[in-house]
Amino acid sequence: MKSKQWIKPTDAELEILQVLWSHGPCTVRFVNDHLNVKKRVGYTTTLKFMQIMTEKNMLGRNEKSRTHIYMPLIAKEETQNMLLDKFLLSAFGGSAMKLVMQALGNHQPTQEELDEIKAYINKVERSQK
Repeated sequence: MKSKQWIKPTDAELEILQVLWSHGPCTVRFVNDHLNVKKRVGYTTTLKFMQIMTEKNMLGRNEKSRTHIYMPLIAKEETQNMLLDKFLLSAFGGSAMKLVMQALGNHQPTQEELDEIKAYINKVERSQK
């Protein structure tokens, strides 16, 4: 993240960040086109959100050309970790086990996903010895 103080992105801001994290620096038009794949969002709405995100230091803007290029100033992994920590505390009382059990109960994992989960658990157990 750009600063020590963490700003919690709204759902709409997270959607914009997801596009930028996936595709790298983009124009408002590019972001808006990607957002419109899932739901109808007006160009000026996307522009306004991105301008606000720039003011919040969540996005940077390259103004060298007529078309401004926006880029994320907050890291994907750090943002995900902060959101997960907050969600884990507020929804599951800080219990990672409850979160995992709920997720596995609500979603039918594939055998590949189960194998990856088991491998990760084994890795964590080995590192604790």
